[in-house]
Amino acid sequence: METYSILREFADSWFLLAMLSFFLGASIFAFWPSLKADREDAASIPLRDDVAGCANACADCTCKSLFDLERTDG
Repeated sequence: METYSILREFADSWFLLAMLSFFLGASIFAFWPSLKADREDAASIPLRDDVAGCANACADCTCKSLFDLERTDG
């Protein structure tokens, strides 16, 4: 038997079942009701503004010199 025929027979039978079971398992895991909070948290990541930015208020602010340079250059 050729290698192609053996691999083709394997892909048509057992590997197809393995891929189907993986797909079903991943789908069930993704839509599990107790993971709703995690899904909503992950969906809001692009909308978060974690970087507060520099208020330019501290005495030893390293951003202060950068802000002054940008204002004088432009």
